[in-house]
Amino acid sequence: MTQTTLIEIDHETRYQYQTDVELAHHIAYLRPLDSDWQKVLSTELLITPSPDNQVEGRDAFGNQRTFFTLSTPHKALVVKAKSKVQIKNRYVKFDPKATPSWGLVAESLAYALDRPYLAASEFCFPSPYVPRLHELKEYALESFTPGRTIGEASVHLSTRIHRDFEYSAAATEIHTPMLEAFEKRAGVCQDFSHIFIGCLRAIGLSAQYVSGYLLTHPVPGQEKLRGADASHAWVSIYCPGAPGHWLELDPTNDQIVGLEHVSVAAGRDFGDVSPLRGVIRGGGEHTLDIAVTSERMSERQSA
Repeated sequence: MTQTTLIEIDHETRYQYQTDVELAHHIAYLRPLDSDWQKVLSTELLITPSPDNQVEGRDAFGNQRTFFTLSTPHKALVVKAKSKVQIKNRYVKFDPKATPSWGLVAESLAYALDRPYLAASEFCFPSPYVPRLHELKEYALESFTPGRTIGEASVHLSTRIHRDFEYSAAATEIHTPMLEAFEKRAGVCQDFSHIFIGCLRAIGLSAQYVSGYLLTHPVPGQEKLRGADASHAWVSIYCPGAPGHWLELDPTNDQIVGLEHVSVAAGRDFGDVSPLRGVIRGGGEHTLDIAVTSERMSERQSA
C-alpha cells in the first residue's frame, strides 16, 4: 500500500517601499518540484503590478524558477503563489540498516581519475552558506562511526541536531554565519539544515538543501489560522539504497520526510533556492510581510 495525500499551498509575499521603485529585477522559486514522489496538479503565480517581462525556466539543478522585470514605478510589490500537489510516502518501506556503510559511500564520491563521474558528487563541496569547518567534522563523527550504515548514521545525526539545538527565531538572521549558529546551538530550520549539510560534507558525503513547506496543524480545539505558516527547509543526503538514492531528513522536527513536506527547490544551500530575491533601483526603506497557508485537501490509500 502506498499512502498519498493532497496538499494546497498559498504563499503571499508583500513588499511596501518608502519611495517609488523605478526598476526591479526579481527571481522567484515558488513553484513546487515535479517528481516520482510529488505530482504538481496545479500551480499559478500572480504578480502585482504586472511585470513588463516574465520568463519561466529551469536552473542548473532542475528547479522551476521565474524571472520577472518591473520598469513601471511602484511603491508595493505583491507576489502570490498557489499550488496543489499530490505526495506519496516514498520511505514507507525504507530501512536505514539496509544501506551501505557511510565510508564506502564517501569513497565512491571522492575524485579518482579512472572512476566514472557521479552526479551526486557536486554536492560534496563547500558553498557560500556552508563552508567546510573542522568543528562540524568532529560533531558529525560522533554519529558516523566506523562501519555504520549511511542511513543509520544520517538519521542519528539528524536526531542529535534536533536534540542539541534550540529552535529560536531570535537567535539568527538570514545571513548569520553557520559557525555562529553552531556555537550558539540555536537557530531556525535554515540554520539546522546548513549545519546538517556542513557536517555531512565535512566527512566527504553529498547533501542538498531543500526548500519547501511543512503541513502544520492547529492547536487542538482551535481553527487553523490562514497565513500563519512559513516556508521550511530540510536536507537531502545521497544514500544508495534509499528511493531514488536520496534520503530526505528534517532535523528541525526529527523526521524522515513524508506526506506533510512539499518540496519546492533543491540546491547547495539557501542562496540557491531563496523563494524571492532581486535587485531594485530606488524604494528607500521597505517592509516585508509573508503569509503562508498549507492545507490538506484529501487523503487516500492506494495500492
